[in-house]
Amino acid sequence: MATFLYRLGRLAFRRRRLATLLWILVLAGLGFGAVSTSGSASDSFTIPGSQSQRALDLLGKEFPQASASGATARVVFETADGKKLTSGSAKSEVDTLVADLKKAPQVANVSDPYTSGAVSKDGTIAYTQVTFKVAQSDVSDAAKEALHEVADAGDKAGLTVSMGGNAVKEKTSSGAAELIGIAVAAVALVITFGSLAAAGLPLLTALFGVGMAMLSITLATHLWNLSSSAPTLALMLGLAVAIDYALFIVSRYRNELADGHAPEEAAGRALGTAGSAVVFAGLTVIIALAGLSVIGIQMMTDIGLSAAFAVAVAVLIALTLLPAMLGFAGPRITRGRLKTEKMKKLERGEGEATGVRWARFVTRNPVRMLAVSVVGLLALAVPALSLETAMPDDSVAAPKSSARVAYDTVTKGFGAGYNGPLTVVVDARDSSDAKGAAADAVTLLGKMADVATVSPAQFNSSGDVALIRAVPKSSPNGQQTIDLVSDIRDQGSAYTKDTGADMMVTGTTALNIDVSAKLSDALVPYLMVVVGLALVLLLLVFRSVLVPLKAALGFLLSLAATLGVVVAVFQWGWFAGALGVDQTSPIVSVLPIFLVGVVFGLAMDYEVFLVTRMREAHVHGAEPTEAVIAGFKHSARVVTAAAIIMISVFGGFLLDDVALIKSIGLGLASAVLFDAFVVRMTLVPAVMTLLGRRAWSLPKWLDRVLPDVDVEGEKLRHALAERQDTDDEDVVRQEPLTPASPGRS
Repeated sequence: MATFLYRLGRLAFRRRRLATLLWILVLAGLGFGAVSTSGSASDSFTIPGSQSQRALDLLGKEFPQASASGATARVVFETADGKKLTSGSAKSEVDTLVADLKKAPQVANVSDPYTSGAVSKDGTIAYTQVTFKVAQSDVSDAAKEALHEVADAGDKAGLTVSMGGNAVKEKTSSGAAELIGIAVAAVALVITFGSLAAAGLPLLTALFGVGMAMLSITLATHLWNLSSSAPTLALMLGLAVAIDYALFIVSRYRNELADGHAPEEAAGRALGTAGSAVVFAGLTVIIALAGLSVIGIQMMTDIGLSAAFAVAVAVLIALTLLPAMLGFAGPRITRGRLKTEKMKKLERGEGEATGVRWARFVTRNPVRMLAVSVVGLLALAVPALSLETAMPDDSVAAPKSSARVAYDTVTKGFGAGYNGPLTVVVDARDSSDAKGAAADAVTLLGKMADVATVSPAQFNSSGDVALIRAVPKSSPNGQQTIDLVSDIRDQGSAYTKDTGADMMVTGTTALNIDVSAKLSDALVPYLMVVVGLALVLLLLVFRSVLVPLKAALGFLLSLAATLGVVVAVFQWGWFAGALGVDQTSPIVSVLPIFLVGVVFGLAMDYEVFLVTRMREAHVHGAEPTEAVIAGFKHSARVVTAAAIIMISVFGGFLLDDVALIKSIGLGLASAVLFDAFVVRMTLVPAVMTLLGRRAWSLPKWLDRVLPDVDVEGEKLRHALAERQDTDDEDVVRQEPLTPASPGRS
């Protein structure tokens, strides 16, 4: 691989105009395609085979007028002056607004708050449930605008109107987060290289690659109904890794120029060495992200594959467009007026870098540093023992948003359970007494402790499938509601035996509970699949058994500490105010499994970049401790810069108002902080020092079986050295051997 990348780097450098033009044409084509087509995005979950999904499918078939799979909106009315909505002008206004909702585009059904029991006891709050004929992703702008017009009309009439539900889900923008991340990345790159040219190239190619990935994902929405979260997370990861990959290659290119190589040769060598590390680091991230598809939830598949695609584009750009850009920059990339005096001394070979001094300190005290690192990470991981997960609902929407106001208003007027009613479906097609079976279900539900109200059964046109609404007393994400759903299902077998009918629980609340359970059940298998595949990849890269195992154990420590921090902030409320978290709540169910995939991939990035340099020194004959120090000498500065960039990009998402994005930003930023500075920069050199030569040991039978991928470029160096020797011999043979002419000396 190193030889292939060496040739690719020289080719792109030499044909830089052609390479750049081709990439620009591809970007333009994607841009034209993305603008010319329209796609859809959705945050809905489907879980094939689950009870909630089977019930939804049955509702869609037997109650087409209910549009079971259609988008929903809840419009909440409240009087601002304490007047009752049950009489007078206030009631007339609500009736008018409900009538307007029924005329809105794509609306299938609008409930009457006065006949459906949706008016609070004091008469000051009421709500109507709006069901659409189409799914969330297909709700038109005209339909959404009609909802907002109703809200505006209600406000003008003196009512407080708020709306929740997936049909009116507000799009979030993280523009400030990206801008902050890019700004900090620019500063970190300038400090690292001391050159605007060297700092600009990683940013330029990263933005180009992210643009391509985002346009491709936008174009893909024309063919598939992708999750609306997929582009945001693909942008977050794509930007971070693209800058990092370019950073490592540019740094190696500058080193090769400093060693006296011509620019084209330096580009080839940089790609043959650092480029190989980028390929394998990128593969670990791609494996981890693509592995999210094994969970069996479409939203997670969309997120994983979209982010994996963004990473793949980042790798491809770093291997082709970046060397072309290096061709335009040439040797000017080593010049910089922003270099500090310390940087200039280090370039002259004077003094030691901070990373080298740190490595020497750790290698002199390996046991102590190992103990401090492990104990510190385990202490941070303690809150993770109290981890509770749940799917997000409007209770964690942005403060003062319409969805959050609607949720809080319904809770105030009716109770938290009204925000998440359960839909109970009685399938009595195999029962001899369908109405009796439905009546038994209503009685059974009414006797349950956590049920506030039970509506009468509604039958389909055939009279053999009934729909019952049960409102819990507790909140949708409360443990009591989870237990209630479990109790209903547990009694399903006895109910079927007695009546011959099947009783199933569905609705948004039950579906979210099923999703959380499926994600929890999938966590360990997913972890095994991802770690197993990545360990095989690292085994190929390092040709060592202990180094991949050490990498995996370090990742587990980083992950545990990261989950501990997330739980402490979002669930326990530590530093919540400082981070803009207005209330504590269970951790979003998708976060732990998402962190496993992303954090493992990023952790292996640093492992590959740092330890590859150690192996390179080891292959050249350095003693174990000196190999560790050599790895830090060449990689510590760029790994530190890369980590700071990633922390900045991810940390910027803490500015988002949405709790899910905030928690992902904090989780990823914490993970990079722990993994880069505690695990890779402290724990790794300590363990490598203690292992000594055993770190690179490999059973002979395994050594014979494994292919040699030569990630450190050792074979490439030998080939280049042999070519140089051959060229020197040819020059000698071509020299004239005749005596010097008279007059010449």
